[in-house]
Amino acid sequence: MPRTVTKHDKSIQFIATGRRKTAIARVFLRPGKGKFLINGKEPVAYLGNVSTYLNLIKKPLQATQTEDKYDIIAKVHGGGLSGQADAIRLGIARALVTVNLNNKATLKPEGLLTRDPRSKERKKYGRKKARKRFQFSKR
Repeated sequence: MPRTVTKHDKSIQFIATGRRKTAIARVFLRPGKGKFLINGKEPVAYLGNVSTYLNLIKKPLQATQTEDKYDIIAKVHGGGLSGQADAIRLGIARALVTVNLNNKATLKPEGLLTRDPRSKERKKYGRKKARKRFQFSKR
């Protein structure tokens, strides 16, 4: 669950975890001017110039009108870009709820606090993939 960490120099940061498929994101929200880093890179450099992913990770901030109030640092690993973007979005939403409980009323109806449970189905024996079968030959 999200937690608050206070540093010795009196600056505050809010930490939350987001998950999607096999991607896990740790999100650090710090009071600032809207700077965004993912694994030490700018979002455009890390996620590519795919506007879908960029809009996805900014959605919780736009919903709560806090785009310019916090600096976001995300450490993410596992999965692909789509899963990582979703994990970051969930982490940001959870961190915003830690900042102010009133944000929950804004984020919950938009589905930003719901963890997407879908993940890859395991491969079964006697099959090519989870459900795909080998070609049937009558003769």
